[in-house]
Amino acid sequence: MPKIAKQLTAIEVSRLKAPGKVFVGGVPGLMLQVTDSGARSWILRVTVGNKRRDMGLGAYPAVTLAQAHEKARQARESINQGNDPVLDRERAQSALRAEQVAATTFEDAALAYIEKEKPAWSAKSLTQWTGSLTKYVYPTIGKLHVQDIHTPQVMRVLEPIWISTTETAVRVRGRIESILDWATANKLRAGENPARWRGHLDHLLPAPKKITKVKHYEAIQLDHAASFFAALKSREGMAAKALMFTALTAARSGMTLGATWTEIDTDKALWTIPAERMKVKIEHRVPLSVQALELLGGIPRTEGNDYVFQAPKGGQLSDMALTEVMRRLELTAVPHGLRSTFRDWVGERTSFPGDLAEMAMAHVVKNKVEAAYRHGDMLEKRRPLMAAWARFLETPVTSANNVTTLTRHAA
Repeated sequence: MPKIAKQLTAIEVSRLKAPGKVFVGGVPGLMLQVTDSGARSWILRVTVGNKRRDMGLGAYPAVTLAQAHEKARQARESINQGNDPVLDRERAQSALRAEQVAATTFEDAALAYIEKEKPAWSAKSLTQWTGSLTKYVYPTIGKLHVQDIHTPQVMRVLEPIWISTTETAVRVRGRIESILDWATANKLRAGENPARWRGHLDHLLPAPKKITKVKHYEAIQLDHAASFFAALKSREGMAAKALMFTALTAARSGMTLGATWTEIDTDKALWTIPAERMKVKIEHRVPLSVQALELLGGIPRTEGNDYVFQAPKGGQLSDMALTEVMRRLELTAVPHGLRSTFRDWVGERTSFPGDLAEMAMAHVVKNKVEAAYRHGDMLEKRRPLMAAWARFLETPVTSANNVTTLTRHAA
């Protein structure tokens, strides 16, 4: 048994502030530890079996001298009875962690995964993730513990939507797989991922390519593109301006809606979209026509909001806002269809090469050999292309209302 040190009073203990360990007496092995940062805590040095252990009894002054004496006596009494209080505490903590792991639901894991990934996501991606999980996944497996989710539970989520909304179902499956992979990495579950496709669900569900049709977007015919643009220019509102900018740049609506003033260089007539905002995760530069620059020049800037096309209450416009503009023009075409109109114009009405149009639309080069040798983005060659497109859209028309004839084009 260690020698009992001189018993210090509460006042004497309060004066101990030099870094180190000081035995305070009263109970053999009880000492106050002071760190270099000045933090103080109680330590009980004991021998359990053949092992010497330093057992923490709490921080000082939250645990008073009298309370430390009592905890130390109880610990020594437990050791005398053949117990190991340090090992007992470790086992209790391990059991608590295991209980917490067992209580982690799929929804808990999903929220934690989203929080981890959110800094790298766009606002649209975050909305799509939370929306699809809330609508399709949480009602079925959200309250289940992640360790209890197996193939039958995943199939209950996917089977009702696999045929009717295949594209959405494929994304939901991938999101479930990512969340369960995260849970496995964090030791919240074990075993194979029941949401994996290759070698597992591909044997239980039909391949998406065999059940989905090519998605088509209604697009305005070339003969009516100028009439549409004239009608669009006559409308007020930020959504109409955003749709005009989308048409002039042949951009995806999401690229326009997320555009910020920091991406726009009016001196260079250039819009640079960072890789993280692009579908193919590659930076895309868009040469701005005179018409596009004039449009931007008429848009006021708001302090604290860097979005070019702001919603009425601040923040980013929704994709539905652009669709609503087309609906008010009594059209069934969609904003994305403007890209098809642009592509048709290049192919049918101009002598510009097709690969220039593909580059303007930020399409991936499918030919691997061509992609390997293409290092630039043909920016300067695309300037006259976009200038000619803008002039085509502003071709004088006799009526701004003749915009109802539509055609369908693949995405």
